[in-house]
Amino acid sequence: QVQLVESGGGLVQPGGSLRLSCAASGRIYTLNTMGWYRQAPGKQRELVASITSGGITNYADSVKGRFTISGDSAKNTVYLQMNSLKPEDTAVYFCHSLTFGDWGQGTQVTISS
Repeated sequence: QVQLVESGGGLVQPGGSLRLSCAASGRIYTLNTMGWYRQAPGKQRELVASITSGGITNYADSVKGRFTISGDSAKNTVYLQMNSLKPEDTAVYFCHSLTFGDWGQGTQVTISS
């Protein structure tokens, strides 16, 4: 069964950090293009970051310099390190296989003092 499971979300203060994980099973996701998306209340889902099998990364302008996407092929897991978090980063974050079209269930990230 194909499955993407996100974890690592939570409530942090502005300026804090979180690391999201996306554990994959059923496919070798780290050999394909993976992405992190987010959706805030009342807004469309947007691409935050992506990484290809060759390690080429792409970031939304709003997170450049603050977020880092990476993959661990041995663990079949993709990560999103988020630093210098801002209230506007508050959203549900989803892991997505751009190659196969699979989505995780999402993990809530809330930035608030």
